[in-house]
Amino acid sequence: MGKFLRFIGILFMGLTSALILLSGVGTTCVALDAAQYEGMEAIAKFQWLYILYVLAFVAFGIMGVRATIALVRGKENAYRDSLIVLVLSLIVGAIHMATSRALRENGSSMPLDFVVYAVVLTLIIFLLFSFPKIKEMVGFENGSDNGKTAAGGMTSIVMGMLFLSVQMWAGPTHIFDGINLADHFHTQMMISGGILFVVGLGLFIYAALSSAKVNEIIPQENSISG
Repeated sequence: MGKFLRFIGILFMGLTSALILLSGVGTTCVALDAAQYEGMEAIAKFQWLYILYVLAFVAFGIMGVRATIALVRGKENAYRDSLIVLVLSLIVGAIHMATSRALRENGSSMPLDFVVYAVVLTLIIFLLFSFPKIKEMVGFENGSDNGKTAAGGMTSIVMGMLFLSVQMWAGPTHIFDGINLADHFHTQMMISGGILFVVGLGLFIYAALSSAKVNEIIPQENSISG
C-alpha cells in the first residue's frame, strides 16, 4: 500500500508541476501583448500584473519539478517543499483566476481553471499524507528505492507526453484569429518533451532491471542459508 501511495504522490506532484510550468509559459503571449487578442484588450492595462503571473508560475513549476525529483530521491524536506509549491501555486492561481474573470469580456479564466483544480486535487492528496500513520507508510524521505525510481520514470514519461501534445489538448482554449497559441513554442516544447520522455523511459527501465537483479539475488541467498 505504501508503494502505491508513493507512486500516486510522485505522479500527481510531477504532473501538476508540469501543468503549472506550462501555464506560466502559456500566459506569456497574453502578458506581452494582450491588446491583439479579441476579448482581452482590458488585460493590456495590467500587463505588469500578468508578467508577474508568468514569472510566478514558471518559478513555481520549476520548484515543483525540483520537489518531485527530491521525492523520488527521498531527500529531506521533499514533502515540505512540495506543500509549499502547491500552496503558493493555489494562492497565485486563485488571484489569477479572479483577475481574468474580471477583465476578460467573456468572464472566463480557462484554461487556468483546470490547472488550479489540479493543484487543489494534488494538495488534498498531500494533506492526507500528513496524517502520521499514512506519512509513515508513504515514507517520502526514507531514501530512494526502485518503487520511487519507477514512479519518477513514469512521471517523467507522462510529463514529456504533456509537453509533446500541448498544442492538441490546450489548443481549443488557445485559438485566437485562427492561430493556435498553444503551439507558439513548438520547438522548445518538442525538445523538452522529448528529453523528459527519454529520461523517464531510462529511469523506468533502470528500476525494472534493478528489481529483476534483486529478485535473482534473494533466492540465491535463501538457497545458501538453507
